Amino acid sequence: MNLGISGKNVLVVGASKGIGKSIAIGFAEEGARVTTIARSEELLIELEAEMKQAVDIDHAYYVSDIMESDANQLARRLIEDRGIFDIVVHNVGGSLVSRNALGTLDEWKHAWKFNAGVAIDMNNVLIQPMINKGWGRVIHISSISAEMLRGNPLYASAKAFLNAYVTTVGRTIAPTGVVMSAVMPGAVAFPGSYWDKFTVEDPARCEDFLSHHQAANRFGTTKEIADVVLFMASEQASFMQAALVPVDGANM
Repeated sequence: MNLGISGKNVLVVGASKGIGKSIAIGFAEEGARVTTIARSEELLIELEAEMKQAVDIDHAYYVSDIMESDANQLARRLIEDRGIFDIVVHNVGGSLVSRNALGTLDEWKHAWKFNAGVAIDMNNVLIQPMINKGWGRVIHISSISAEMLRGNPLYASAKAFLNAYVTTVGRTIAPTGVVMSAVMPGAVAFPGSYWDKFTVEDPARCEDFLSHHQAANRFGTTKEIADVVLFMASEQASFMQAALVPVDGANM
């Protein structure tokens, strides 16, 4: 299947490892021009070398902690430097925030900003130029926690907000040719990840989780998530406005 991604101008936010890294490499292998953002320059340099092994074109990286920087201004700089993006993937957020359900407003705001707010602030700049040219893909990495509402309440609530944002905004811009969607991974294991740690330190915990919550009885891989993201970024996803796609091993 020809995804129609070759030559597209792609931005991947949160690209240095795990799911984001697999997404960036996948786009490079399809012949896209990929711009990546993450906090670690060392990991971004390694990633760029891998992408150039796939297709040696004009890739670029930006070192930025988007929680500490002005995400809106960063998006403006990216367009000035790299041009209007065809495809944007927001692989931001995580569950490593406060777990206190009775936490302060600042704790809840931090979880929201990390998992939804910074992407929304960047979209304020990135989406209108896509609308102006009549084509674009904006894909958010959400979580199946947004639907199951299990585990960390701050994280699950923030991802549920993100899903509501994708649904409402995705519907609003649906006639424009810009498709906004979200992919909702289940438990994914990769080197350095939360579950990778417990496969070594506490395998019984992993077995219990898989038997009770993953019908597939295994963890997902980053490539399995990336492959769905690439499809959602493709020409074939033109009728998937506001879609929330689970990729979760039949989470239960």
